[in-house]
Amino acid sequence: MSLIGSIVSKILHPFGGGSAEAAPSGSSAAPAGGSSNPASTATTGSAGSAPASTGGTVDVESVLNDMAAKNSQTLNWRTSIVDLMKLLDLDSSLHARQQLADELHYTGDKSDSASMNIWLHKQVIKKLEENGGKVPADLKD
Repeated sequence: MSLIGSIVSKILHPFGGGSAEAAPSGSSAAPAGGSSNPASTATTGSAGSAPASTGGTVDVESVLNDMAAKNSQTLNWRTSIVDLMKLLDLDSSLHARQQLADELHYTGDKSDSASMNIWLHKQVIKKLEENGGKVPADLKD
């Protein structure tokens, strides 16, 4: 699976249930089948509950905040692509970020990692939204 596919899957399908690469843009991220536990479909997004969801749309902020709360490191996923990748337990090395840049068709200078990282973070947030994620308004362009 591609890096962007792994990122999208880990956030929008944290319990398995499908490949982000196979999902067309704008498709629902709702898992096939239901849960026998009505509490698992909670829409509050509070700690310990299932990812907040509204009509099949995964609340990205809730999922990532929950993951961050359970992580021993303090990671700023809201602004850092490196921290976002670490939070998802993915390789966040320069080489991995350059690979992600290739996947997302980055045309800038990949040796300028600061500019590339900012661009990557924006593109990842955009891909999450395109694949059914509800992203915070302050993270949209």
